[in-house]
Amino acid sequence: MAQDSQNSAATLQPTASTNGTTKPAAPKGGLEDVVAGTSSICLLDGKRGILAYRGYDIHDLVKGSFEETAYLLIYGKLPNASELTDFGSKLVASRKVAPQVMERIEQMPRNIHPMAALRTLVSEAGLYDPQAEDMSREANIDKGIRMIGMMPLLVAYYDAARNGRKFLESKSNLGHAANFLYLLLGKEQDEEIVKMFDSALILHADHEFNASTFTGRCIAATLSDMYSAVVGAIGALKGPLHGGANEQVMRMLLRVGDPTKAREWITDALARKEKIMGFGHRVYRTEDPRATHLRKFSEAMGKRTGQPQWYEMSKTIEQFILEEKHLYSNVDFYSASTYYLMGIPLDLYTPIFAVSRVSGWVAHDLEQYANNRIIRPMADYTGEVDAKWTPVEDRA
Repeated sequence: MAQDSQNSAATLQPTASTNGTTKPAAPKGGLEDVVAGTSSICLLDGKRGILAYRGYDIHDLVKGSFEETAYLLIYGKLPNASELTDFGSKLVASRKVAPQVMERIEQMPRNIHPMAALRTLVSEAGLYDPQAEDMSREANIDKGIRMIGMMPLLVAYYDAARNGRKFLESKSNLGHAANFLYLLLGKEQDEEIVKMFDSALILHADHEFNASTFTGRCIAATLSDMYSAVVGAIGALKGPLHGGANEQVMRMLLRVGDPTKAREWITDALARKEKIMGFGHRVYRTEDPRATHLRKFSEAMGKRTGQPQWYEMSKTIEQFILEEKHLYSNVDFYSASTYYLMGIPLDLYTPIFAVSRVSGWVAHDLEQYANNRIIRPMADYTGEVDAKWTPVEDRA
């Protein structure tokens, strides 16, 4: 019998708890403050503004590389030099896309959102992975590494196809972040830009039971394959309330246009009750620790490119929202101008999120498989009870 089935009853009534007491109060909307499970992957302390992967604070992890962070998430420890070299080699070897998937990229509509393309392409890639249905831990790790290595290519190649550019070959001498920027922007970037982008990937790599990660874990909990779990996570990330906020932040800044107009513009926007993206967070009650780094990157990119106005606008808006609404900026706010000044198209901001977060998704799926029980919460029923059935001809 399926685990989701229920015994029928003569009278449908909201149930009491097993000890005869009344049911506990319904949870807040969106399962706010509900602990949905245990995990050893990510520590998130919203009151103190702490984000740590496997016990390592992100302020320390950004001193290393994305490859180190991805290894940490998957294997539960930081790699030594030889382990990092081996892991890096595996990622480089995974920088390939099946010919059938390459054909699909060329056939895709040019006017769809890149997240829709990415969702479809990852799903199709699973068709050509010989280990797709192998549920052993070893095979799942292999598939996870392949997806981490492949995801940047899918994003860069779809962008190339829709803009009529040729597909570039990956360079084995470039790290994960550097190779992605090369494929996307058409030339190698200097060390400072690569380091900022690499750090951004680290900062986005995991964030506890966020919507996309929890979606992936729910799918993994059914013992579906890892490709299905990651595709589901991509679908959740596609939503503007999860992964699309930084794109909307940049569109806002482009509408503002001038630092001298920022305060007036944001005042009018709030008066119109417009939602200002990039502020507040379900968990953090202080500054999002990821924003601490991205703010510096935005300022640095403004100086590098001679376009400080984007950082200045952002700073003015940030201060105003903090003063008026007591809301802190989150990871999306300064990543917007950072990516924009790197020359990254606005609608690729969320796919870049996926390029990073796939490492966290893989880690969580592996953890779910290792100690699995199907995720099946209950609902607090608010509908009608004891409704009386009548034949269709007697219904009004």
